[in-house]
Amino acid sequence: MPTYSKTQTYLSNGTVPADFNPLDNQYLVVAGGAGGGGSNGGGGGGAGGYLTGYNCSATPGGTVTVGLGGAGGTVGISGTAGNNSTFGVITATGGGPGGGAALTVSPATGGSGGGKGANTDGVNRAGGLGTSGQGNNGGATFASPNYSSGGGGGAGAVGGSGASGTGGVGGAGTVFVDNYTGLSTTYAGGGGAGQTVGYSTNGAGGSGVGGAGATGATAGVAGSTNKGGGGGGANDTVKTGGAGGSGIVIINWNPQVANFLIMF
Repeated sequence: MPTYSKTQTYLSNGTVPADFNPLDNQYLVVAGGAGGGGSNGGGGGGAGGYLTGYNCSATPGGTVTVGLGGAGGTVGISGTAGNNSTFGVITATGGGPGGGAALTVSPATGGSGGGKGANTDGVNRAGGLGTSGQGNNGGATFASPNYSSGGGGGAGAVGGSGASGTGGVGGAGTVFVDNYTGLSTTYAGGGGAGQTVGYSTNGAGGSGVGGAGATGATAGVAGSTNKGGGGGGANDTVKTGGAGGSGIVIINWNPQVANFLIMF
């Protein structure tokens, strides 16, 4: 496992360090998670896109962008997509919004896709699509009986689809092992489905990073800040979904060594 002498964590926008080495680094780029869908049985928000690897090309002094999470949807309205995070040539895509209840269209594509909001027309519908290499699809609805909504996709797994009487769980996140600190941290879990009052229970958030869906008088939980979690979907009591969590960028590197010509 490579080791590094310098590290920097971006919780908000910043710049690439002057001594950053594009030939000797480790990076993590996580986009903002999406908001959960609104109304009774809102779909869970998709997690922000998750990208990690080694030796990313980035210009010292260049801009680093940390994506904000999307807002939760209100009555019958889908949540808002998360915002992209960027570092050098790497762009992680914001999470796809959780679907609003009763909408017949599938949620938009994102880093991970949002869960489909509950619908009562007897048709099971798919969740939003995730971006290849960054995340997974959102969960589908269960239309009849005891209709329910889908959980948002996570970086590590697809969002759970609704079942009779049970809302879908948020997709699992993914563990990042930091080669500078040695710490392992989970990022980018999907949001859980909101309860469909009188018909189904809510869904848990993915890996404790995505927010759980609304249940009773408890609102859909926001995705974890600076971990790119999706927000939990709404129910008929608390009609607004939880917000998505903001993203993060982490870089570890060894500075370039200057080459000197020694004359004898």
